[in-house]
Amino acid sequence: MASNYDNTILKVLAEAGHSGMSVQKVARHVFNASNSFFEPVSYEDIRRYVQQYVLRNSKGTDALLLNIGQRGIYKINPNSAQSQQLMLMFSDDEDEEAEKRNDEDQSLSLF
Repeated sequence: MASNYDNTILKVLAEAGHSGMSVQKVARHVFNASNSFFEPVSYEDIRRYVQQYVLRNSKGTDALLLNIGQRGIYKINPNSAQSQQLMLMFSDDEDEEAEKRNDEDQSLSLF
């Protein structure tokens, strides 16, 4: 389940772009994406996980995440080798989704 949280965190930060996003907002997005009626999760657990993930991946010069200078706001480090690979993976996912939408039957239904 943790890798699912990791992927969601990275997607949210990728969508946030260069302006970045606060840890609290990222945690809220991950919570909304992960919480369901049949598998409820605690917001505090998600927030704690996101906070630890961000701290763990923002240390060093070639870190995956980068603090933008304001307290608690992070973005994906564009100079990191890991982030460049992630961007390629995200663009591949978007291309596959676009192909699926183009392959759908566009004819009108009688019912």
